[in-house]
Amino acid sequence: MYSVKSVKELQDLNPFLIIGCGGGGEKFSNLEGIETVGFVDDDKNKQGTIFCGKEVYSDIESHLKNSDFKSVAIMLPIGAEGNALKYAVEAINVGKNVVCSFRSLPIKSNSSLLKFAKEKDVSIKEISPRLDNVKKVSGVSPENCSEVLPKISYDSKTPIVFVGGTSQECGKRTTTKMLGIAAKEKGLKSAIISTDEMGIEPPTDINFRAGSLSAMDVPAAILSSIKYADENLNPDIIFIEGQSSLTEKENPHPRGLSASILIGAAPDAVIVAHRPNHPYREPRGIDEEVKAIEALEPTKVVGLSVNLKNSDELVEDFENNFNLPTDDVYYNGASKLLDAILEFLQETSK
Repeated sequence: MYSVKSVKELQDLNPFLIIGCGGGGEKFSNLEGIETVGFVDDDKNKQGTIFCGKEVYSDIESHLKNSDFKSVAIMLPIGAEGNALKYAVEAINVGKNVVCSFRSLPIKSNSSLLKFAKEKDVSIKEISPRLDNVKKVSGVSPENCSEVLPKISYDSKTPIVFVGGTSQECGKRTTTKMLGIAAKEKGLKSAIISTDEMGIEPPTDINFRAGSLSAMDVPAAILSSIKYADENLNPDIIFIEGQSSLTEKENPHPRGLSASILIGAAPDAVIVAHRPNHPYREPRGIDEEVKAIEALEPTKVVGLSVNLKNSDELVEDFENNFNLPTDDVYYNGASKLLDAILEFLQETSK
């Protein structure tokens, strides 16, 4: 099989020329017993520099003239499939073995490379996501790796508000929707990004189930949504619905999803939703969630949205206990929370 299952398989292919001066290239060069003669990268700013102690060239041909290597390792990110294929064909054509990463060149989707390598009497191997091991320990696994989105960096100039919560089903979606309605009533143009398939009610602009994406793809999807909203909707403010909680007890699985959405949003301000006496969830509470959010991202929780359908407490009780503007948006709307957001944004922009 072409899937690499041990570092010994790679050591047998030494020495390597590595394509890609990023995290993947560095990790590969640091594997036990790997001999690296140099690197290749398309980035002109990296060419001619030293990376991991070796010189960076612009192409494979330059290294053929200056060093002796047996194999080429292609360690490029998702989104670089075209370049990865180009380098693989070039390496095989000059009689070099190829080791590639599923992230940029999954062999399963490029079976012609296997045939080409066989014709040239060289090896081609893939550092795979090892979903076979996931199936062994869990009994089931995805057929293919689900990490597919290109990783982007984007700095929005539009204020971004994240709506988090202390648990699942505590009012995040309703709060996000009501904030959009309050913004419209105030004459502001908002963009609402829902991260749930149930986010189909107006005034939501973009919705998708973030839980269907890999942890690596969630921030990319959020950033791409923000960029799309900026370029196509021209909003005055962007509201992003979170999922689950960073701190909810007894159900750890969606907590990473909550973190991924928050990290992608990189919000200027946060509203935390809470449902006291939750009938089927076990939130740790507002204090813990606020601390967790503000520790994970450089942001500020500026208000609380409380769902009081299972509680005899009053809005004022939470406002006094936590010293934050608080309201039950289901009954009162979100204008009070929106005012707290706008006041905070105005203060921090000075």
